[in-house]
Amino acid sequence: MWIAVLAPVAALCLHAAEGAGVFERGTDVGPSGPRGSVEYDAAAGTYRITGGGANMWETSDGFYFVWRKVAGDAAITADFEWQTAGGHLHKKAGPMLRAGLGPDDAYADIVAHADGLVSLQYRKAKGQPTLEVRTPLKAPVTLRLERHGDVISAEVAPRGGEFHPVGSFSMALPETVYAGLAVCSHDASATQTALFRNVVFRAGGVAGPEARAVESTLETVDIDTGLRRVVLRQAAHFEAPNWSPDGKWLLYNGGGALYRIAVSGGAPERIGTGDIRLNNDHGISPDGRLVAISGSAGRGGSQIFVVPITGGVPRLVVSARPSYWHGWSPDGKTLVYCAERNGNYDVYSIPVEGGEERRLTTAEGLDDGPEYSPDGKWIYFNSERSGLMQIWRMRPDGTEQELVSRGAPSADWFAHPSPDGRWIVYLAYDKAVKGHPPNQNVVLKIMPAGGGEPRVLATLFGGQGTINVPSWSPDSRQVAFVSYRPVAK
Repeated sequence: MWIAVLAPVAALCLHAAEGAGVFERGTDVGPSGPRGSVEYDAAAGTYRITGGGANMWETSDGFYFVWRKVAGDAAITADFEWQTAGGHLHKKAGPMLRAGLGPDDAYADIVAHADGLVSLQYRKAKGQPTLEVRTPLKAPVTLRLERHGDVISAEVAPRGGEFHPVGSFSMALPETVYAGLAVCSHDASATQTALFRNVVFRAGGVAGPEARAVESTLETVDIDTGLRRVVLRQAAHFEAPNWSPDGKWLLYNGGGALYRIAVSGGAPERIGTGDIRLNNDHGISPDGRLVAISGSAGRGGSQIFVVPITGGVPRLVVSARPSYWHGWSPDGKTLVYCAERNGNYDVYSIPVEGGEERRLTTAEGLDDGPEYSPDGKWIYFNSERSGLMQIWRMRPDGTEQELVSRGAPSADWFAHPSPDGRWIVYLAYDKAVKGHPPNQNVVLKIMPAGGGEPRVLATLFGGQGTINVPSWSPDSRQVAFVSYRPVAK
């Protein structure tokens, strides 16, 4: 159970150092230069923290840290403002979780800089370089850093506004960590002072895997700004968002059922699919009248059906098992899918009205995730034929198969062309990961459809079910996906 603590904290059973409030004490970490300090005003519920230090970056840090030891899950939310003018543009302050008080220890923080930059920073192991995920939101903002098991996540909100995810990832912090507020002047010879308000510290204790539930978050991300917005968050497992052609709804599946929710949020509505239990492969026809679904009635491998968008009795299209839908042709007449036949997984197509399936790939190993380009001239898919799962494309008849993946090697899955034909978004694992398992550190990458280097669109803890079906908004400006974290029940 979470324990919420808002300053002032008169009932808190904690022998805090004088001036540290809810925290135990303050410490200069690393070569911080002039000594730091903290002043806690119980009446105002504020922490005035002064810190020095050359930086919190690369392989070693110097800063002032006001902390409390906490075992297991934790969350820190805070507002802050600089009390001292000037200084380095990258002086920074914000909530931090840290493995130890050594300058090169593993840590994660969400910090705001003097120039307004807000970023999630983390060092995954002692002595390793610091990594960073930036948000387009600029200070002043409310900062939130959370730990759920081994998953770290950060969110920010404009003052008085809704929270937006920044990123999430797993890292092996010790069970007990140092949790608190950090201030760095970015100048080893000087200090800077920040005032923290509305500090909320939550500690939930240690929960093993059996005491955790999967929390799923349905999000959208703007491809130009990178701003992420939460549509739905539940302590339940759901996956595979698919945007309606009119732009008003998102479809997703959970517990073998199909649901829809307004893009603006609200209560989900179930779409009837008869006695078919769905897996996470489904998608809306170009005219918006039908949904292709993969699943089965009772036991047996997955088959492919179509059902009215409003729900109803499914019509069987592909009877051979197992078969997993992935794409509609732009004219709505053909389905493409991944299927296992004679021990090999390949890409197939079939008329939506039924008929003989057509095998489009013949390479050994897995070919998966087929989806048409909006002009119907290409089918994008992922294949491990090179020894690493990568994005390929081919003509609709299976000819001219060519590699598309670019940039640093990663295990790439589920390419989705944008409706305007300009972009490809896909899911990327570390190159050492085999298959597309859940509960992994992954990124969404986006690249020009005409060729070019990819860039990271979102950093998250996810994988299987994150973005395995078409999930672009009709105007090609946003992408929907699902992230996960293991919260205590």
